[in-house]
Amino acid sequence: MTEVSATKPRLSIVIPAMNEEEGIGEVLDEIPRKELEEMGYPCEIIVVDGESVDRTRDISREKGARVVIEPRRGYGRAYKTGFEVAQGELIATGDADTTYPFDKLPEYIRLFEREGLDFLTGNRFGKLQPGAMSAKHKFGNWVLSTTGRVLFLANIQDSQSGMWIFKRSILPKLTLTSDGMPLSEEIKIEAFTQPDLKCKEIPIEYRQRVGDVKLSSWKDGWRNMSFLFKKRFGLAEPES
Repeated sequence: MTEVSATKPRLSIVIPAMNEEEGIGEVLDEIPRKELEEMGYPCEIIVVDGESVDRTRDISREKGARVVIEPRRGYGRAYKTGFEVAQGELIATGDADTTYPFDKLPEYIRLFEREGLDFLTGNRFGKLQPGAMSAKHKFGNWVLSTTGRVLFLANIQDSQSGMWIFKRSILPKLTLTSDGMPLSEEIKIEAFTQPDLKCKEIPIEYRQRVGDVKLSSWKDGWRNMSFLFKKRFGLAEPES
């Protein structure tokens, strides 16, 4: 079992998961905890589990993660719960399916520090690996990202990316209403449209998924699109 550092974390890594036993172990092993600690960022890893029925929770604990069980459904709800319990000054996010480059966190945090950022998000299309995203998903992401740029005048090329790094202190400034998939676009819109926050988008690797796909392309795509218009015209109400 991986030892959990007793040092107060400066970095909280929040990972939502539900039935991800095939990928969660590899994801947690990839996080360079020793290098982060040597940089001055002892970290805690929080896996927010949506009542998995496989070994996701057991594997997470074996790898030294703190497991928080969230029975309320929703990608956004899982993240909100993770943010509520996070202790670190910085919060980093990503999925439990091996698609995001957690091994690059030290590099991204150095950039975050060097440029004095408040919010950093990854653009998966910058270094998209072969087979990582279907043509249908590429088109859907392009439509959603383009619509978001037009409606909110926020220069975000990949509104659906799930890898972010941000200061925990900015959360009170962000109005996050979605408990579902739209939270991904909402948190970026909120951050990038705050005049006093310094935000940046960088190209990141996006890799092939391990495990079953949870996304419902048309259903989730329509929800995300509808949410953008509700958000733009003040009709998006908090779901919790």
